[in-house]
Amino acid sequence: MESIHLAIIEDDPIIRESLEVFLGANTAIEIAFIAESVEDFLGALKVTRNPKIDLMLLDIGLPGISGLEGIRPIKRKLPDLEIIMLTTYEEEEKIFKALCAGAVSYLSKRTPLPKIQEALFTIHRGGSYMSPSIARKVVQYFSPKQNKEELLTPRQQQIVQGVVDGLSYKMIGDKYMISLDTVRDHIKKIYKTLQINSKSELVKKVLNKEI
Repeated sequence: MESIHLAIIEDDPIIRESLEVFLGANTAIEIAFIAESVEDFLGALKVTRNPKIDLMLLDIGLPGISGLEGIRPIKRKLPDLEIIMLTTYEEEEKIFKALCAGAVSYLSKRTPLPKIQEALFTIHRGGSYMSPSIARKVVQYFSPKQNKEELLTPRQQQIVQGVVDGLSYKMIGDKYMISLDTVRDHIKKIYKTLQINSKSELVKKVLNKEI
């Protein structure tokens, strides 16, 4: 009979209890360790001989050592352990760092408990599992990044430079011999392309070399 020995590191008592009650009700899942922090878990390992743990649900936003920082020391102690990040953080950078550090999966805390259980069995059987929202971000992270400047037309790039130089829309229009309405139309399109809402944001992007 299939059996999963599970460890959970989660500092939120409500989430921790929900996971323990729901997953623990499945006879194929044995909750071997529950801890509020990476430090507590590593401390428990020191007094436990040959701990049997197959999978771990690991939060990122923990007190003390974060979940991201904890992956490597945990894997050093238990190299065969498969770590699943269960977190509210869905930033591409955090997802990438977790996977590079040795996590095998990354689940959003918005994932329903039955889906988390399904993920445990899928991963234990050698498969892979990620929340749909996380999977999309992984694809986005590895997709070729298009330079924002390349999204702007040559005329729009000229207008951006005019804004950075402190020119008014009228002065920009006079400089490039286009109407004030045309300048304003370009500005609207530039804001939409760059996903900004003001001149200050536009200038900041230029100064930060984002465009």
